[in-house]
Amino acid sequence: MSLANRPAQSEFDPYYARYVDLVPEGDVIASLRAQGDATAALVARVGEERGGHRYAPGKWSVREVLGHIADTERIMAYRALRVARGDATPLPGFDENAYVAAAGFDTRSLASLAAELRAVREATVHLLAGLEPRALGVQGSANGSPITPRALAWIIAGHERHHLAILRERYRVA
Repeated sequence: MSLANRPAQSEFDPYYARYVDLVPEGDVIASLRAQGDATAALVARVGEERGGHRYAPGKWSVREVLGHIADTERIMAYRALRVARGDATPLPGFDENAYVAAAGFDTRSLASLAAELRAVREATVHLLAGLEPRALGVQGSANGSPITPRALAWIIAGHERHHLAILRERYRVA
């Protein structure tokens, strides 16, 4: 089993296909590394003054989107670790809106959130790159659905791609 191969649909809940489908073919570790660099460059162009921008009332700010990406990546990487190590305990879901509401991302600088996201990505890459090939296909359960570490790697990459597209399209971050 390899991270260079797209996960089979049986490795994840159909909901996550929208993220997996966004990731280009090839080594997902290389994609994650390149994506981390691209995200850092994008955030650097936003500027602190636009960090609190929301494209509509009730929508997350740019800071909250970045914090959400980091939180979700942490949760998905933790799931990958647990499943890869053979922990068969079903893992719970999480409420992304409650997490964002509780986090206070808008009290932080955009630069601090970008640095945190960079650190989370580095840890994720080290975790995933260090998994044994056999561990990538171990099946666990998260939020009541099957999941493998390989699928989680692709979901992490696609989730960030999804939110970066929203930042570009709706928030007009270029």
